[in-house]
Amino acid sequence: MANDDTSWDDIFRSQPTPEPTPAEGAQQPASDGRAAAPSSRREARAAAEQQRPDPYDDEPRRPRRRRGWIGWLVALLVVLGLAAGSVGYVWLNYEEQVRKVMGWEIPPEDYEGTGTTATTILIKPGDNGDAIAQTLVGADVVKSYDAFYELLLAENPSFYPGVYTVAEKMSARAALDALLDPANRVENSALIHEGRSIHQAFDILSAATEIPVEEFEAAAADPTVYGVAPEAPSLEGYLFPATYTFDPGVTAQSVLQTLVNRTFQALDDAGVAPADRHRVLTMAALIQREAGPIKEDFYKVSRVFTNRLEKPMNLESDATVSYGTGRTDTVWTTPDERADASNIYNTYANPGLPAGPIGAAGDLAIDAALHPVDGPWFYFVPINLETGETVFSATFAEHNSAVKQLQEWCRTSKSPNCD
Repeated sequence: MANDDTSWDDIFRSQPTPEPTPAEGAQQPASDGRAAAPSSRREARAAAEQQRPDPYDDEPRRPRRRRGWIGWLVALLVVLGLAAGSVGYVWLNYEEQVRKVMGWEIPPEDYEGTGTTATTILIKPGDNGDAIAQTLVGADVVKSYDAFYELLLAENPSFYPGVYTVAEKMSARAALDALLDPANRVENSALIHEGRSIHQAFDILSAATEIPVEEFEAAAADPTVYGVAPEAPSLEGYLFPATYTFDPGVTAQSVLQTLVNRTFQALDDAGVAPADRHRVLTMAALIQREAGPIKEDFYKVSRVFTNRLEKPMNLESDATVSYGTGRTDTVWTTPDERADASNIYNTYANPGLPAGPIGAAGDLAIDAALHPVDGPWFYFVPINLETGETVFSATFAEHNSAVKQLQEWCRTSKSPNCD
C-alpha cells in the first residue's frame, strides 16, 4: 500500500503507460479485419454519435413510419363519422322511401279475422277509396288507413252507395270482402210501375221504408216545396215509375224528393223545357193510362189526343173522368159522371187537357206525348181487354163499329174487366 506521503501524481505515474492511439474518434481495426470493440463506455458513446445522421446533412430525411398509422386512423374515423351522419339524416327524413327502395317496408297495422260486434257504415254517392277507408277507420272496422287503402290500390274495386253491414275490428281483407258482397248491403227497395196513382205509390213506399202512409200524405200536402209547376194540383204524375233503393233513416219528404227529381231527370233527358213539364206530363199520363200493352199504340193514342186538341175537340177520356171521381182501378164511367163539369179532370165536360197528370208516366209515354205518329184517327177503343188489341178510327161510324166488337168480346169472354 502507499503510505500517507504518496501523492496522486505518484499513483497515476505508477499505472502502465498507455500505447499511443490514433486521432480522436478513430478506431483500430482488429487483427482479423473486423472493427475493434470499444474499450470503454466513452468510446461506445463516441462511436454511436458518429453513426447518427447529421441533422444538417443535405440528404432528405425519410418519414418516420411508426406514427403514420395514427393519421390514417383519424381520417378513417372522420369519414365514418360523416357517413354515419349522412345515413342518419337520410333515415330520419326519408325512412319511408328508403324502406320502399330496399324492400324493408313494415306492414301496416291490421286486425285479424272477420271482426267482432256487427255495425253498419254508409258509403255516400261520390265517395272514393280515400273517403271509404277513413269511414272504416273512424268506425273501428279496420285498424289502419294504410291496411285497407293498399288493398284498394292493388285490386281497384268498385263500390256502390248505400248502407252496409260489417263488423268492428275486421281485417282489411275481410272488410273489403264484406263491402263487395251484395248480401251485406242494407236495401229498402220500392218498385213503382207505370200508371200507378199517387196513393198507390204511397202504399208501396210505406212498405219499403216503414214510414207510415200518413207521413207521405202530410209531406205531399204542399207540392210546390218539391219544385213542381205551381199549377200542379198535387204530386200526382211527378213520382216517376222506377225501382228505388232507400237507406235506413230516410224521411217521407226526402223519399218524395228523390222521385220528383227522377221525374225531372226523365223530362230533361227527353228534351222537355222546365216551362213545359206540367203539360207534357199531363199528356203522357193520359197516354199511359189509356194505351194498352202494345208499344206502337202509345204513339197512336198520342196522335188521337193531338188531333182532337188541334181540331178543337174534347178529349172525352173515360180514364180522366174515373180519376176525378177517386177511382183508379177502372176506366168505366156513367153518363152522370161524364156530365159532371165540376170534376176538373173530366175531359168530357171540360175542353183541353185535364188539370194535371192522372198517374205515373214512364219514358215511353213521355216520348209518345212528344212524338205522336202520323194518322187521321180521332177515336180508339180496345176490342180485347186481355190482349190489349185496339182499333183506331177516323170517323165516328167506324168507332161505333169497333165498340160493338168490344161489347161482343165482353159477352163471350165474361171477363171481369168488362164490369
